Amino acid sequence: MAKVIYGNHSSVLVRQQDRDRIRKFYCDVLGGKIMKADPERDFIRLGDDFYMVFLYGDVADESEFLRTARSVWLEIKSDNVEETTRKILDFGVRKLEVPDPHLYFQAPGGQCLRLVRIEEDLSFYEGAGEGPNVAKVKDAVQRL
Repeated sequence: MAKVIYGNHSSVLVRQQDRDRIRKFYCDVLGGKIMKADPERDFIRLGDDFYMVFLYGDVADESEFLRTARSVWLEIKSDNVEETTRKILDFGVRKLEVPDPHLYFQAPGGQCLRLVRIEEDLSFYEGAGEGPNVAKVKDAVQRL
């Protein structure tokens, strides 16, 4: 079977009116850098080699998307989780109450993210050990 892994490039279609808030969050709060911008797109680099392209258009409000509970959960890592958590929450994102020790939140544009420590042992997310209670996680996601 072929080997498949996640790459270091993502893109997402978001509402045009959220552009300024998206830029402030991903650049000012998370430390990203706009690598290229045109009227319909922003190419933002996070860290040394992760790129996210925001395609701006006429799409539904992100809160409606989240309520469907069919979101993709992206993981971001920090060497200072406490400081990063404070900056994220101070920005005013929607914190998601998931029964897991990490911060889950909805970023401007609707992306659902989980914040973890760079050097943290995340092996239970890879199938090792018990991990979070699945029934509690499903219940929490349905209440979002």
